[in-house]
Amino acid sequence: MPGANLTRVEAEERASIISNPKYTVSLDLTRGAKTFASEVVVTFDAAKRNAASYLDLIASRVESVELNGVALDPAEVYQDNRIILKGLKAHNEVKVAALCDYSRTGEGLHRSVDPSDGRVYLYTQFEVPDARRVYAVFDQPDLKATFDFSVVAPESWTVLGNMPTKSCEAVDQQTERGTLEQAPAEGCKRWTFETTPMMSSYLTAICAGPYAQWTTEYANEDGRTVPMGLYCRQSLKPALEKDVDYLFDITQKGFAFYAKTWGVPYPYAKYDQIFVPEYNAGAMENIGLVTFRDQYIFESKATGAKVNRRVETVLHELAHMWFGDLVTMKWWNDLWLNESFAEFMSTLCTAEATEWSDDWATFCMGEKGWALREDQLPTTHPIVAPINDLHDTEVNFDGITYAKGASVLKQLVAYVGREQFFQGIHNYLEKHAYSNATLKDLLTELEATSGRDLGQWSKVWLQESGINTLTSHVSTDANGVITAMSIEQSAPEEYPVLRPHRLAIGFYSAQADGSVARTDRFEVDIDGASTEITELVGKQRPDLILVNDDDLTYAKLRLDEASLKFVEGNLYRVEDRLARAIVSLSMWDMTRDGVYPAQSFIDYTLRTLSTEHQSTSMRYMLSCLSTTAHDYTAQATRPEALEQVAQGLWKLASAAEAGSDEQLQLLQAYLGYGDDEDFEDHARALLAGTSELEGVEVDNNMRWAVIHALAAQNMASESEIEAELSKRDTTENREFAMGARAVRPTKAAKAWAWDQALHNNDLTNSQIESAADGFSGSGSKDLFAPYIEKFFSSVDWVWEHKTFHIAETILNPLSAGGLYPYKAEPHDLVHAGEAWLADHEDAPKALRGMIIQNVETSRRTLRVRNYNEGLAR
Repeated sequence: MPGANLTRVEAEERASIISNPKYTVSLDLTRGAKTFASEVVVTFDAAKRNAASYLDLIASRVESVELNGVALDPAEVYQDNRIILKGLKAHNEVKVAALCDYSRTGEGLHRSVDPSDGRVYLYTQFEVPDARRVYAVFDQPDLKATFDFSVVAPESWTVLGNMPTKSCEAVDQQTERGTLEQAPAEGCKRWTFETTPMMSSYLTAICAGPYAQWTTEYANEDGRTVPMGLYCRQSLKPALEKDVDYLFDITQKGFAFYAKTWGVPYPYAKYDQIFVPEYNAGAMENIGLVTFRDQYIFESKATGAKVNRRVETVLHELAHMWFGDLVTMKWWNDLWLNESFAEFMSTLCTAEATEWSDDWATFCMGEKGWALREDQLPTTHPIVAPINDLHDTEVNFDGITYAKGASVLKQLVAYVGREQFFQGIHNYLEKHAYSNATLKDLLTELEATSGRDLGQWSKVWLQESGINTLTSHVSTDANGVITAMSIEQSAPEEYPVLRPHRLAIGFYSAQADGSVARTDRFEVDIDGASTEITELVGKQRPDLILVNDDDLTYAKLRLDEASLKFVEGNLYRVEDRLARAIVSLSMWDMTRDGVYPAQSFIDYTLRTLSTEHQSTSMRYMLSCLSTTAHDYTAQATRPEALEQVAQGLWKLASAAEAGSDEQLQLLQAYLGYGDDEDFEDHARALLAGTSELEGVEVDNNMRWAVIHALAAQNMASESEIEAELSKRDTTENREFAMGARAVRPTKAAKAWAWDQALHNNDLTNSQIESAADGFSGSGSKDLFAPYIEKFFSSVDWVWEHKTFHIAETILNPLSAGGLYPYKAEPHDLVHAGEAWLADHEDAPKALRGMIIQNVETSRRTLRVRNYNEGLAR
């Protein structure tokens, strides 16, 4: 049979044979630091007698396999990470005993040792197909099953599963030897959990270790009391303890909002949230046991953008309990049904049920900006993406699946009406609870409640790739009265699809107090290549005509000439944060498309930052400013531009309110430059506590940010980095130190970082990420020139020898980071990348996609840089 990269065809074939699976899984976590024992009993029905199928399993050793009471030779039936099952009966029972490996890469069952106290923490991460790294399983989403888990672990640990604990008893050393012929270690207990409801295997979870814990309850809308818990490493207990009440409150607001909005109460027995170390994702929606990366625990001062993001993530994962967990896609082509919906709903809930009422501005600048970037790459795909195998799935956890999908759902709500939309969602959840569904199932319910035929809408919005550009054209008479307005819609040549848009047009004008406020708003429908907006004819032209006011649709925007001129000098005066975000995103999009000068964008952004208080908008603007100054400016003017930005950021930080979020973000951004003559003095003063910036708290993370910044300018030595780490040796600080060592702009540092990322198998996934990001984080194009050939000659080896997530970290397709030497001459990178692609036409789609994205990033840099070179001549 084919290999472990399950294809859609194989999954459909297996689902046509296998039904009604039930699992009893026993894990022994006391076998040492490398492996754990896994025993599973699977019962299932087969559609026809004598059929053949297979279980998925990735194990270091399969000890025994028994099918319907007959022992099978593991050497014969365990092939290519599959256990082959032949001669199936109408009802079958399979027993598998194996030794499986703990992970250091965040996949399967990850084992982490906290260097601050030596404590061991375990957690699982199974999306996409990694339950098979822990137990033998039919690892595909449409073979839902019930699961009975038991876990043997040290008695001092806490062990958590999807369900409440049924019993926790001391292990009898004499009677608990088990199939693997080794008794558990002394001083252990066996945790046995209640049977799960019907669920997909990728949503099962086990966490174990001496986690700190807090508990509360939620009075569920169906009359049940739902136990709730928060968990983290002991070393992070003081930091999380400060936020426990807040996080419980946010979660409970989410329970209430979702139950009210969909008319379906929370469906599961409990709700635990656990923060885990060295996580390779943001979070994971395991039923009743959500895992989060513990960078969401803030030991040091966090920006509002980070706090806001944590709220969104908490509510995103909670939304999955209904959409994705209760009702699950049949195959990964409908992954967007999970992620787009959770992204849309978490933003809506954050904006309407928490203090973060401007979260749609956060979504516009952050998530939608992510979507626009990825939607303009050659690797763009429909929201409903074609998924042929598991690797296709892994590369589709992207800005299109999450953010474009969420933005299009916002457009769908505007198109069908909010009440009709959520009634359709209610019907969908009720009809398909505890089972699997497809896009067609969802559209059927929405058509029934809205009365709209969504077939064509779905085709152009969900099943076609690419993005439209909406360009405004406005004519006025001598008195400023609008005589004509049209909106032109265009599409890229590769994806010539024009879409219907329901959008708003906002009028904004300067007020007597100096602010700029909205004075009128119109909702219109546009379709086709050009739409005349007759509703505006005869009205006095305002200072700014903002198409897509309130951000109802998904498109690139081009303001009319007069509006563009106005916002260049006055956007900082606009009161509405979402309106500012919409304009800022449009200005950035023009800059990266090479139709707006980089220097103009720098001037505009520094001016706008002076009054920006929306934290995520500021974070995103600072990121765009950095890319523009470092990568898009003309070579001759770049040193001057970098100095202007560095000095401008320091000036803005100095003028900001002491201790404010704005001051913190501006200072963090300033540390990314090092291009003014006072940089080292400013940085050293921060470390010494003598900085002229009042209110700055130089806590742990700020100290490491300063040291990293000094190292990036070759102003911090190895001994200084080591001395800082020796003050407090923690998981996080080891990662900071790794990045600081790697970021130094020297041949020796880059060679070291390259070797560590590729060949040090003792590093965790997070440490590899730090080394790789540090490698690409600073240095001249000459320093990186030798790594062009090294990178492309290493790609095949990385793909063959690393797990998917580590390969993605190293090859890192979309932005600065990874071992792609993006700071080298972009022309040379494009040439080398095109050669690799020409020579690897048959390479896996996921791998080719990473390289295509790398090459396109360099091609855009070259194109935009050439545009600005032309302006500088």
